[in-house]
Amino acid sequence: MAKKELIYGCMGLGGGWNNKPLTSDDFKLAENAIEAALEIGITNFDHADIYTLGKAELVFGQVLKAKPALRDKITLQSKAGICYHKGVMNSSIYDLSKTYLLQQVDNILKRLQTDYLDVFMLHRPDALMNPEEIADAFRALKKAGKVKRFGVSNMSLHQIDFIQKQCDDPLVVNQIELSLGHSLLIDSGILVNRVNTQDFNGIEGLLEYTQSNNITIQAYSPLMGGRFTGNNNLAAKEDKKIIELINQLAEKYNTTASAVLLAWVMKIPGNIQPVIGTTNPQRIAACKDAVTIELSRLDWYNLWITARGEKIP
Repeated sequence: MAKKELIYGCMGLGGGWNNKPLTSDDFKLAENAIEAALEIGITNFDHADIYTLGKAELVFGQVLKAKPALRDKITLQSKAGICYHKGVMNSSIYDLSKTYLLQQVDNILKRLQTDYLDVFMLHRPDALMNPEEIADAFRALKKAGKVKRFGVSNMSLHQIDFIQKQCDDPLVVNQIELSLGHSLLIDSGILVNRVNTQDFNGIEGLLEYTQSNNITIQAYSPLMGGRFTGNNNLAAKEDKKIIELINQLAEKYNTTASAVLLAWVMKIPGNIQPVIGTTNPQRIAACKDAVTIELSRLDWYNLWITARGEKIP
């Protein structure tokens, strides 16, 4: 059984999604968040080249520069492939060409002030992607010592397999949205042969595929931005029952609502690693127990059924 692990998502670092320069307050917030994550045993830090338009990596790099011994104690991962707001109608476009990926990794390393990434991921599928070209980029990055391992994000099993067939190294991670309130990965495996079921958007079979191929699922937005852990008086009517159950289980397991939600995600078979993104040290600390809680099968199912708002078959 894989070791349970939380990941710290750095999307909230670096100030807003704007071109304003970094401030001392941005540095202090990043430093405090990183320290809070380390204090609860987190050693894996997740980035992407577009997070706060590159400033998340910039400020993290400043922290690394101030604390150079930290680099050897942590895992650093980042993603590229989204050209943020570069298309018409202010839309993003995608680029997984070799030239773009090599360029972006160099930019990422410069911002992070490090010589290598432990993991580099393709951020989203590119409708024009060429798996041979992606594989060439990966080989060049590995040979240059700039990246140790590779993965993807937001991809179906067919897309992963499409790329993997050309790659020398195994893809080790797929980062997707997964939470008690966004459980398509689980729904698709249970609602087999049912009429009037929803479109699972290519998620069918992904859980089993990742287990069979030793691919870690990194679950982003596992706390849903506080949807089930906020003020119950302000919650939407349909959320009140699940919030009440989460709070009951938090009391039962002598922990926090956040830890219960993360434990629910980590009980899913396979190596599931939730990516938490709060910059509040107290909220980071509230996640600590998630790696030690073992929800009962009944409690896990009751949470899922209550969150769905309907019985399962």
